[in-house]
Amino acid sequence: MENVVIIGSGPAGLTAAIYAARAALNPVVLTGDLRGGQVTLTNNIENYPGFPDGVGGFELFERFQKQAERFGARIKLDAATAVDFSKHPFTVTTREGSLETKAVIVATGSSHRKLGVPGETEFTARGVSYCATCDGFFFKDKSIAVIGGGNSALDEGLFLTRFASKVTIIHRRDRLRADPILQKRASKNEKINFLWDTVVTEIQGQTAVNNLRLKNVKTGKDSDFPVEGVFIFVGLFPNTEIFKGQLQLDDKGYIVADARARTNVAGVFAAGEVRDPLYRQTIIAAGTGAMAAIEAEKFIAELEGRAYPGK
Repeated sequence: MENVVIIGSGPAGLTAAIYAARAALNPVVLTGDLRGGQVTLTNNIENYPGFPDGVGGFELFERFQKQAERFGARIKLDAATAVDFSKHPFTVTTREGSLETKAVIVATGSSHRKLGVPGETEFTARGVSYCATCDGFFFKDKSIAVIGGGNSALDEGLFLTRFASKVTIIHRRDRLRADPILQKRASKNEKINFLWDTVVTEIQGQTAVNNLRLKNVKTGKDSDFPVEGVFIFVGLFPNTEIFKGQLQLDDKGYIVADARARTNVAGVFAAGEVRDPLYRQTIIAAGTGAMAAIEAEKFIAELEGRAYPGK
């Protein structure tokens, strides 16, 4: 019988692990397929407190994990495949077996949304990528496109200029959503240019990507755009598939949780982007992870008839 099983190993999950471990709950963290979550795909994080010169996403994850393990958190390279919250103790089924637990913290985060156009699936890993830091090196001296207009698109686009000869940012609107500081950097980078009011309708190629079919959303005009790679950053969706029918979700699939990270099932808590469609910030994910762990500790104390400090 586990005290707490934490599903997810991003900033929310590992912060929850730090707090739960310090409370002597000996938590288990299921890393999932993307160890460290979306933060590990970010080249440089400049707005996380304590790092005035910025910090790489993977380095930040490693620091989180090291700190959690220092206090006794157990990190398992495994993924949850099903849950049963209909009775207590809860059951979390993984690829390697199953766990019974008094409390669960869901911190499964989000995944990249796809364009859903012909050629996208066929050319994934053959010119289509969702991670500049993973694949940028393979596009040295090549002309590539970045799809999107938010922080991720510009941050990754700027990173890709280290390798590519030209980076074209294609955005469906006539203005960007990214932070002004990123917009300023991108506009000043001689390798970056922009295609406004434009969407990709098809990704084409032979053995690898060599062309995009584009449509101008204002004029309706179609055109070809030769490229050797395309990086897609058009938003995220919550990883909540296994929680359907188990937890209350909103109309976009995010877990509904209150101000104390509590879901509609007592003893199950939610933290990070899996419950946050608005802010999507590393520091906020970490904060909700701390909240979830504190609330889980309170829940377990009540189960065991123990007093909780400050109650």
